[in-house]
Amino acid sequence: MTKSDPRIDAYIAKAAPFGQPILQHLRALVHRALPGVEETIKWSMPHYLVGGKNVAGMAGFKAHCAFTIHGEGRQGPNGDDAETGMGQYGRITALGDLPDEAVMIERLHAARDRVARTGSATKRPVVREPKPELPVPEEMAAALSENAAALANFESFTPSARREYNEWIGEAKAAATRERRVAQAIEWIAEGKKRNWKYENC
Repeated sequence: MTKSDPRIDAYIAKAAPFGQPILQHLRALVHRALPGVEETIKWSMPHYLVGGKNVAGMAGFKAHCAFTIHGEGRQGPNGDDAETGMGQYGRITALGDLPDEAVMIERLHAARDRVARTGSATKRPVVREPKPELPVPEEMAAALSENAAALANFESFTPSARREYNEWIGEAKAAATRERRVAQAIEWIAEGKKRNWKYENC
């Protein structure tokens, strides 16, 4: 491999045993698809660069791996990173979870070409109007009123952070489910945690 980074060797060596062959395969695949690609560590995860610009990245977690091609868009179910393992290809637990190699190479080539055209593998961001803030569900409001720390933290959150909690609780149809979610939300909010805090430092 050219322009390899020894920190990625160390990253793979520290990965869970099931994940090591997956990460090795992904690394080799990127190098085959993009000769001369540069390796680095960004956001504590291995990344691959062309011309100094992000093209792809991978990560190993306790129970799955993830792989992202920048600018490609979300490919997992519902386009939801939180559900799919923070990458377009879902929670990768075995090599068989990956698409055909020719498809992945084609997508890597497309990302490389975007870098050549625009200087970035990421597509131009779409400007969206901010979503209106949702009302706090009745059960949530009652629980917040009984926990001063949670209430203070909740009020200090950004509108989008509050919306994530309100949506999560509001979408629960069963009363028991909503009750469990409210209890969990209050615990996390009192600790200053946002709804998807588990994924913020992955």
